[in-house]
Amino acid sequence: MSIPVPAKYIADFEKRGFGMFIHWGLYSQLAQGEWTMNLHHISQEKYNELFNNFTAEDFDAKKIVALAKQAGMKYITLTTRHHDGFSLYDTRGLTDYDVMHTPCGRDLVKEFVEACREEDILPILYHTTLDWVHPDFDNDFDAYLEYLSKSVEILCTHYGKIGGLWFDGNWSKRDADWKLDEFYGMIRRLQPDAMIINNTGLSRQGEAGHPELDSVTFEQGQATPMDREGKAKYITAEMCQTMNRHWGIAAHDLDYKSPRQMIERLCHARKVGANYLLNIGLTGQGGVTKMTEALLEVIGQWTAMAKDSLYDGKVCDIRCSHEKDFVLEKDGAAYVYVHDLPLLGPKDVVAAYESTDEDHSLSNLHRKVKSIRWIDNGEELLFSQTEDVCSYRAVGFPYGSHWIVRVAKVEFE
Repeated sequence: MSIPVPAKYIADFEKRGFGMFIHWGLYSQLAQGEWTMNLHHISQEKYNELFNNFTAEDFDAKKIVALAKQAGMKYITLTTRHHDGFSLYDTRGLTDYDVMHTPCGRDLVKEFVEACREEDILPILYHTTLDWVHPDFDNDFDAYLEYLSKSVEILCTHYGKIGGLWFDGNWSKRDADWKLDEFYGMIRRLQPDAMIINNTGLSRQGEAGHPELDSVTFEQGQATPMDREGKAKYITAEMCQTMNRHWGIAAHDLDYKSPRQMIERLCHARKVGANYLLNIGLTGQGGVTKMTEALLEVIGQWTAMAKDSLYDGKVCDIRCSHEKDFVLEKDGAAYVYVHDLPLLGPKDVVAAYESTDEDHSLSNLHRKVKSIRWIDNGEELLFSQTEDVCSYRAVGFPYGSHWIVRVAKVEFE
């Protein structure tokens, strides 16, 4: 059996590799997470106060796109409508519960898409399928599906070519008939090269669904290798993750992941050929927190170092002796992503909490190695090769630097 060839738009999405997820809506003003309306039982009357105070005065789409680009992110997924039913776009008379009827009065999705295009960032539009406030969701599901379809049709017809639609909420009614043939068919007709993604939630990570879907999702989990042998269509995978414990901003959630954790998650995703979608929660009126900016800046230093292979390097059959390490191939060279190297220095100066094992090897090469060198400083590594196995000495980080995951380029004769 063979592996199907990916459609061009799917292959392009895979090459982008690393994206930014943005959660932002009325709920952001409360800074208690995106589910606060539901979990804290906030009445619609109380929630309308947020609607009446929504100015988006701090939202600068160009600045956000620049932050994403600096971090090495090549696409952005924005919540155009979340489960509270509020839309960040002009629904053109379909509902009054949109940004055009707030004090903001601006089509924020339009600003977002235009800013993305200026910097060659792929815009992907998140849209909920679950709606807590629309009466038809529980009372007349067919009528609700018509409303949902018209909402998404607006996104497909008023913002030019978009990178994809990212849906979330079908897990709320697993046994319902969502009429997906008609729904996805409408998207394919209007946006033939758009990724169609529908989040399967926390309990069904990596689960394939409707044949029109282009990617499986791993929400807050570890992506696993895709089994594509004999499949009718090539689909990819995406792992999405929060910086702390919430998708929407939560002022008292201090449990942020370290740069090490996020960089290692990005590496794991690329190891299995998946994309990594890292979330940020904007402030109530659309700003970016200082913590978010600082973390993105650190991640951006690492992606700039690894950029030669991180995005369009291909998963290959070369095997590493250390479990976390992996190899991507590009243009005839192999790039080895090496984890847990020590910081070099005297034991009275440097705390050794990582492995000091410098002996590493690569197998299943089928070629003769010419050279191995670190990407970050060009230092060549000592190696020896016996038939199909190449052993090399993976020295640690010189004092004054620590890249978390170090990348070595292997060139062949």
